[in-house]
Amino acid sequence: MAPDSGAAAPTSTTDRHPLSTTPEQSDGLLGPAAIRELAQQLDLRPTKALGQNFLHDANTIRKIVRTAGLSPDDVVCEVGPGLGSLTLGLLPASAHVTAVEIDPRLADQLPRTVAERVPALADRLTVVTADALRITELPGPPPTALVANLPYNIAVPVLLHLLELLPSIRTALVLVQLEVADRLAAAPGSAAYGVPSVKAAWYAGVRRAGAVARPVFWPVPNVDSGLVALTRRPPPEGDRLATFAVIDAAFAMRRKGLRAALARWAGSPAAAEVRLRAAGIDPTTRGEQLSVTDFARLAATAPVPPEGR
Repeated sequence: MAPDSGAAAPTSTTDRHPLSTTPEQSDGLLGPAAIRELAQQLDLRPTKALGQNFLHDANTIRKIVRTAGLSPDDVVCEVGPGLGSLTLGLLPASAHVTAVEIDPRLADQLPRTVAERVPALADRLTVVTADALRITELPGPPPTALVANLPYNIAVPVLLHLLELLPSIRTALVLVQLEVADRLAAAPGSAAYGVPSVKAAWYAGVRRAGAVARPVFWPVPNVDSGLVALTRRPPPEGDRLATFAVIDAAFAMRRKGLRAALARWAGSPAAAEVRLRAAGIDPTTRGEQLSVTDFARLAATAPVPPEGR
């Protein structure tokens, strides 16, 4: 990945790399020809390391924006805006968009693309050149919504980081690999249920919000994609870090019952059983059967002193 300081520094606009292609859509959205011309102007070769697969279908952009259910007062955080396809769709539907882009070339170009395509909305955009996993704050008004085509190789860590960092986010709609979408939205007891499911549920109610076809991306990915919608809700009672530690331990050995899977976490199988029973959980249960509330209740149980003390 490209080196980055992690600082949240807004980019400035210049006149380099004008977009000469005539807009293919009346609303200024980018189409396939404009995407390719921009990439050529920037000498851009999309890389897997940065998860660069750019949306180029206007109808898909409109669908994503419509599904996000934004209000005119919403402040949107967008991660990985790339060449600006989704950004151009978000600007008319919201009060402001703060776009976080790790690639300096793309971050530098985005304000110019917006100024050329939708000049009346250019003042609604702030671009931050940073790694979304390393940001500690964002400039401008606190975001109320997250809408993003997330880099698939880091989608879950980015999503969890932003939900924790930005409690002002009330809703999120993210485009991720279909398998990850299934995991994020999975319910306890299902085959896809795991660490992403439980940790996302700490912050929000999660649901699948549709599929996105491969051909609407450039380059075309070799995996299917899906939309996931999240609605913020109060977290369970308890400590987040302690709860996440139990979740990690339980799913590290997901084929075993929790008495065995949590032995290292608790200090021994016997100590794990004591804590499980204190939380009202059958020690033979597997982690995939527990809800995030169950994990929080288990994390809150008192540690068992080692034998002999």
